[in-house]
Parts: sequence; C-alpha cells; structure tokens
Amino acid sequence: MSDNVLSKGLDPQGYIEREGSLGRVPHAFRPVVAAARDRLLDLFGARLHSAYLYGSVPRGTARVGRSDLDLLVALREEPADADRDAVRALGEALDKEFPQIDGVGTLLYGRARLLSAAETYDLGWFVARMCTPLLGEDLAEYLPRYRPDSLLARETNGDLAQLLPRWRRRIADADDTDAARRPLVRFMSRHLVRTGSPSSCPAGAAGPAI
Repeated sequence: MSDNVLSKGLDPQGYIEREGSLGRVPHAFRPVVAAARDRLLDLFGARLHSAYLYGSVPRGTARVGRSDLDLLVALREEPADADRDAVRALGEALDKEFPQIDGVGTLLYGRARLLSAAETYDLGWFVARMCTPLLGEDLAEYLPRYRPDSLLARETNGDLAQLLPRWRRRIADADDTDAARRPLVRFMSRHLVRTGSPSSCPAGAAGPAI
C-alpha cells in the first residue's frame, strides 16, 4: 500500500483513523460546543450514556455563519418521541443563540442499538470513526477497527433501491422552504457521492444510512 493511500485517513496498518478531535474545533465554535455539552447533561442527566460531535466542527473546517453543528447522542435506553422532540428544541435554541452556526442536527439512539451486531458496519462504524467524543464513555472501545473494504462500503451506504422511496417520502413531507429542504439535499447528495465506490466510505461521510 502506497504512502499516498496511507495518508488518506488510514493508519500504517490500513485501518481507518478517527476523524476529528476536540482540539481541532475552531475557536469561534467552542462556545456553542460547550453550551451543547452542558445542555445535553441538563436535559438527560443519568439517562445520557455519551455524546459526540461529527462533521466540519470537529474536523476544524467549519465556516462561521455557514456550517451547522452535528451531534450524536446515545442514551442508556431507546429514545422516545419526547426525547426526539427535546433534542430538536435544544437544537433550535442553540441555533437562535449562536449566530456562528447555521442549524443543529442531532442523531439520537439507544446504546444497545449502536452496539448491536446489525449496526456494526453502519451506525457502529459511524460512531467509532466519524464521531468525536464529547461526553461520557466512548462506544468505540466496544467496536472493531475498520478497513475501507467492500463490506464496509456496502453496509454504510445501504441499498439505494430501498433508500430512494424513503427519501422521496421525506422530501414530500418536508415544508416547502429552503430551510427545510437544505439539510435533506445536503444529506442525500453526500450519501450519493460516497456510494460511488468502496474507497469513498471513510472520506466526507455525512452520516449513517437512514
């Protein structure tokens, strides 16, 4: 394997390195990250297992006023609809309070699902390699190391024949505004790009196949 390939997010053994770190968070975004951390603790208390950042903020490439804040939250049990409503309200409050971000997206799951065998090469990989620990015990300690192979590409990208009808429903159900459609376009466009080849799975992933 060439040095050029090794430099693209892989360690010397060919395993995918974790993307991002708290040390890379740009100075302008540190107040909103701190606020998100504190408010998640207040919101869930002992029910919170762990929380993570992903996307441009922990990569250090976020742009003030244009980048969103991406969070993944793991609860000790499966979340209820009230929990999803609560994190949505928290995100809206952060978006209004901090002009340096353009929206907040929060993925919310139970610990058991993230560590399940069915999710090892989708949500599990996403947490272990694409997410930066913010709070609690790091679930990556319970997950395998990953290589950019065909199994990972297939499992993370999903079956487009199954995903496309679901995406059409999400588009139809969304409000007819730029604000409502922008995150859908962003997610679906990135997903289509990384579906192009197995080697695309570690780079620029927008999130698990949902």
